[in-house]
Amino acid sequence: LVVDRGETWLQDFGVLGPTDRPLVLEESGERIADCIAAVWRGDAESDSLNRLVVTSGLDWRHVAILRAYRKYRQRVGSRFTESYQQDVLAANPHITEDLVRLFEVRFDPSAPADADAEAALRARIAADLDAVASLDHDRILRNQLGLIEATVRTNAYRPGRRSIAFKVRSGDVPAMPGPPPLFEIFVYSPEVEGIHLRGGRIARGGIRWSDRMDYRTEVFGLMRAQMTKNAVIVPDGAKGGFYLRRRPEDAQELRAEVERQYVTYISGLLDLTDNLVDGEVVHPDGVRVLDEDDTYLVVAADKGTASLSDTANRVAARYGFWLGDAFASGGSNGYDHKALGITARGAWESLKRHFRELDLDPALDEFTVVGIGDMSGDVFGNGMLLSDRIRLVAAYDHRHVFIDPDPDAARGFAERRRLFDLAGSSWDDYDRDAISAGGGVWPRAAKSVPLSPQARAALGVEDAALAPTDVIRAILRAPVDVLWNGGIGTVVKASFQTDADAHDRSSDAIRVDAADLRCRVVAEGGNLGFTQHARIEYSAGGGRINADFIDNSAGVDCSDHEVNLKVLLNLAVDRGELSAPERDELLRDVTDDVAAHVLYDSFLQAQILAQEVRGSAERMFAYEDLMTALEAEGLLVREAEFLPSPEEMADRRRAGRGMERPELAVLLADAKRSLTGALLRSDLAHEPLMAAVLRDYFPPAVVERFGHLLGEHPLRRELVATIVSNHVVDALGPTFVSRLVSELGAQPADVVRAYLVARDVLGAVPRWEAIERLDRSVPRAAQWELMEAVDRIVEATARWYLRRPPEGDIGTAIEAAREGFRCLAEALPRLGPEEWRADRERVAAELAEQGVPEELARDHAFGG
Repeated sequence: LVVDRGETWLQDFGVLGPTDRPLVLEESGERIADCIAAVWRGDAESDSLNRLVVTSGLDWRHVAILRAYRKYRQRVGSRFTESYQQDVLAANPHITEDLVRLFEVRFDPSAPADADAEAALRARIAADLDAVASLDHDRILRNQLGLIEATVRTNAYRPGRRSIAFKVRSGDVPAMPGPPPLFEIFVYSPEVEGIHLRGGRIARGGIRWSDRMDYRTEVFGLMRAQMTKNAVIVPDGAKGGFYLRRRPEDAQELRAEVERQYVTYISGLLDLTDNLVDGEVVHPDGVRVLDEDDTYLVVAADKGTASLSDTANRVAARYGFWLGDAFASGGSNGYDHKALGITARGAWESLKRHFRELDLDPALDEFTVVGIGDMSGDVFGNGMLLSDRIRLVAAYDHRHVFIDPDPDAARGFAERRRLFDLAGSSWDDYDRDAISAGGGVWPRAAKSVPLSPQARAALGVEDAALAPTDVIRAILRAPVDVLWNGGIGTVVKASFQTDADAHDRSSDAIRVDAADLRCRVVAEGGNLGFTQHARIEYSAGGGRINADFIDNSAGVDCSDHEVNLKVLLNLAVDRGELSAPERDELLRDVTDDVAAHVLYDSFLQAQILAQEVRGSAERMFAYEDLMTALEAEGLLVREAEFLPSPEEMADRRRAGRGMERPELAVLLADAKRSLTGALLRSDLAHEPLMAAVLRDYFPPAVVERFGHLLGEHPLRRELVATIVSNHVVDALGPTFVSRLVSELGAQPADVVRAYLVARDVLGAVPRWEAIERLDRSVPRAAQWELMEAVDRIVEATARWYLRRPPEGDIGTAIEAAREGFRCLAEALPRLGPEEWRADRERVAAELAEQGVPEELARDHAFGG
């Protein structure tokens, strides 16, 4: 009965029962009525899968489970349409019912686990599947069976749930695209869908509100990038995303709906996550656990969720989750990344390294920039305020195109500062009087953009007018010093790729080829701006680029410091040694220490990549061995990372060509991941020296007051392994450990022990740091020579210790040899044949003439 505007309509409909037996209302009437009511309430969808309520003994809740699996199958990838899959499930009701029964036997905690009953049911399903005549029907039904068997947890029987969620072991999912994550959680309700992909047991990454129906494809690509980005921090990479199935038109209603469904999504994740209570693992109520203990779930802000960290933490508090407000970093009591500008400052470390190779200094030399983003954005806005030497020629965001053909650096900096401080600013707020002749601001919705002679010269185009999309393409290809990516969208592909290869349809109209770029340097503050093939092509053509997971890793590094700090300080709060307000004040007080630590990590990664590029052609055999070892570990799939095959590696060796910097970036990250895993499998964390390593990670003010709690940090072993692996790889490169493992038959942990002894016996750290502090008064080549000399002697000494392992722990070995080395270093200039001494003195004198301090000059001669 429908009443509308005074008119009353009576709608009559019938119900068709199964063709092979009559519909008996006494048996199915209540189920049908419940299903209609659930659809009316919005608890269930209205689609043809609901016919199973009529044609089988299943109710609407059973159908919802099947629907959730069907949705997940589509997001993973299927050549069958959803409607066809529904037809198959309905056409085989006896098998479908048994699939639901199998789900119940495995996951309903109200009934005791019965392995025999489960095996018998599985055998019956297998026999029935063998009898299915259609190959397509067989595949669809077996996929359903495989999904159920890949599932290790579900909240389907948890009281008060807001969605259906299930956790699957990704590698067990039929036809799963590779390389698969370790686990993923799929969250489904009639109003929202979401996915959370994890590369390891301890994994973290941002949660985004996606506007793409293929959101799993989007999140999967981001998770792969996060895996490499997270090599600098404790957790492996993870990524999540949710998609609104009902999107309000009104902007205010949309924001409210995003938050409401974000809560539903986060609740689904926490429904399946273990808790820690007084140090003991507690499984969630109403969930049968078929996998190992799993207590670490940390999320972060991402696209569309920047303001929702406090919301996530309130949800975690409602669950009594052990991480408290460390669950979602960056909330009211965390580090505001935009206020810190930490992601942009980390990318700036990469830019400074690229500029150093060009004999430029972004703090002193004026340079031209085009950019992606606007001054209200975090990465773009903060990045464009890091130097008053920037001459911003052009930029664009989703609203406007900005062109300043001959910018004045000082005036442009002041105007950018004003826009950054202006809440919700856009390029349209830019003072037109501050724009040079021939420039302006145009909406992207304009039919065309007139280009003055000055604008055409600045962008390197000839057309007097272009569509906004073509202007953006010209901006990306402009002849400038820097392309600063502070936005969203994969806008550069390789020349041999298609737009489909970029997996970003929304950017198809503005995408350009890497071979057409004319900038000298690319800084990737944003994610996925380039395809990896595009980075490699641009680098091979002489451009300077790392990778997004290198340039913008400071954001995740900062978040991880926040989480680990909160975990430590929460121990103090729980013991009454610190109040919650005092904890928050201490977190604020150590902000500068955290930022400095994070930025130094970014500096070291950019520096070691630059060193590797210099000697890459001579290390091709070592890179091949490293890739082979990483493949054997399951950490690397060359094709997925677009790394050269063994045949191409041989071709490059014959041509005297090394690896490109973006390729080395992947190897750097994977070498760290491999070494971290090896150290976790060893007893290195129990070495007394590791207590000092852990103390150095945390700010001095925190260690001074709460250093006695470091040994109780739940992630102590993971922190030690990650910190040390980063130290080793950032110091001596990605192949150092793998080379010594291969050459000497040592274990990775033994190589690390030998390295730590050699490093501290030689006093290498202060020497490295002294070289890093050298300014432009010392030629770049001299700095490289100094750094490589220290590297050589550390590696040679580590080899010596590997062949003659010292007794006792690492600290004892260091103390036993430190004084002897000091004496040797003092005496060495007087030792050896006359020609050796003369050669050392000559080299030291030459370096001194170039401005190298005397002590460092002697070190170089010693290292040589």
